[in-house]
Amino acid sequence: MWPIIFAAMRTYLPYVTFPVAVVIGCVGYNLEWLVRGDRQQPYEERGILERRDERLLQELTARGGDATQVDSLHDLKEFRPRAVLERQKASQFKT
Repeated sequence: MWPIIFAAMRTYLPYVTFPVAVVIGCVGYNLEWLVRGDRQQPYEERGILERRDERLLQELTARGGDATQVDSLHDLKEFRPRAVLERQKASQFKT
C-alpha cells in the first residue's frame, strides 16, 4: 500500500504544493505589510541617467567651453602610444 501512496504523492505533489506555496506567499506578503505599515518608498522624479546628464551639462556650462570644439586625439601626445623601437632606444640610453 505504501508504494502506491508514495507513487501517487510523487505524481501529484506539484499540483498540491503550488497552490499551498501561493497561499503561504500571499499571507506572508500581507503580514509583512501589516508589520511594516503603509510606508511608501520615496519616489525619484528623475532617473539616474537624467541626473547624470544634468550634472554633465552643469559641468560643461561651468567651464564655459564649447562642446563642439575639442582637441584632436591625434595631436595629443599623452594618448598616443610610443612605438616599440622608441621604447627600446630609451631603455638602451638609460643604462
